[in-house]
Amino acid sequence: MAKQAGIGIIGCGTISEAYLRLAPNFANLKVVAVADIVAAAARTRAEQFGLRALGVDELLRDESISTVINLTVPAVHYEVSRSILSAGKNAYSEKPLALTAADARKLVAEADRRGLKLGGAPDTFLGAAGQAARRMLDKGAIGDVIAGSAHVMGHGMEHWHPQPGFYFKPGGGPVFDMGPYYITALVNLLGAVKGVAAMATRGFAERTVTAAGPMTGQKIKVRTPTTISAVLEFASGTQITFGASWDVWRHGHQNPIELYGTDGTMLVPDPNFFAGTISVTEKGSEYREVETGGEAFGAANWPFGGPFTRANYRMLGVADLVDAAAKGREPRCSGRLAAHVVEVMESILVSAAEKRFVKLRSSIERPAPLTAADAKRFAARTA
Repeated sequence: MAKQAGIGIIGCGTISEAYLRLAPNFANLKVVAVADIVAAAARTRAEQFGLRALGVDELLRDESISTVINLTVPAVHYEVSRSILSAGKNAYSEKPLALTAADARKLVAEADRRGLKLGGAPDTFLGAAGQAARRMLDKGAIGDVIAGSAHVMGHGMEHWHPQPGFYFKPGGGPVFDMGPYYITALVNLLGAVKGVAAMATRGFAERTVTAAGPMTGQKIKVRTPTTISAVLEFASGTQITFGASWDVWRHGHQNPIELYGTDGTMLVPDPNFFAGTISVTEKGSEYREVETGGEAFGAANWPFGGPFTRANYRMLGVADLVDAAAKGREPRCSGRLAAHVVEVMESILVSAAEKRFVKLRSSIERPAPLTAADAKRFAARTA
């Protein structure tokens, strides 16, 4: 049995329930307390999961907690994560790590200065599909990747989230909200992004909230681009066309990510999820399908209570970060990786606004692959 680290959570909104329900999948984690600036929200989650509800400052002072997960709204991710590090605790943030590349770099530097671990979502690339696709590419399944495409399209968040205002402010929009899944997955597969060129627009000046909740029927002003087209140039020379929009009612893009290599094509499953079917064709032959549900972190386990329709192992990145702290290594969902992704996203919006090609300042090594031995070390149960 792995030694358990005491975990605290700051931010008790919608996503916190998934983190708390999935924490028991990992033998090295023990969530002990939650906090929120709205005390009632913390009490609700604490009662639901048998935890302590603390004030934010109280949680940061708690000596039984070594790692704190930041599940606050994006606008305060930087401030809260810096407070966590300043309290001498490892920090893991929901995406994005920060709203600017400069702030993301400051967090990385602060963690390094204090000898602490910093990590950030998403961790979906550590799931069965992301790791299987990585192994296949590394073994030359489609040769050298020349180009590819990635698309995330829909009609916004106001239809399901009870308080969706932050999605349409700077730090939201499809690039900063959904982009981390796609860009992180691509960096895992292909390596660092070198530069970007992009165009962007807002399809609607305002949105009407239709989700059930306190904002039903209210109008939201849109203050960030909601349709973006970009080309990402990777250090390897690969070019990826990236399309992100919340202005699309329906579309025909069947495959979230496609990679075109010198020897074939690979269709990669939705990077918002942990498992799926990978399709590979060799030099124009019929597609060969590779199912990943039987691999580590690939078994269907969600929605909670069943019937299970997909794999969901949120907290995997936290478990890896805790393991990294114990082993003295770099977390796979590292702050450096998350900061590189923030710079890619920021550069996309800068390129669109200034109508120019933007070269990235940062680079990053691909995170280490997650082996079966690694997974077994901190997983309480995988199927």
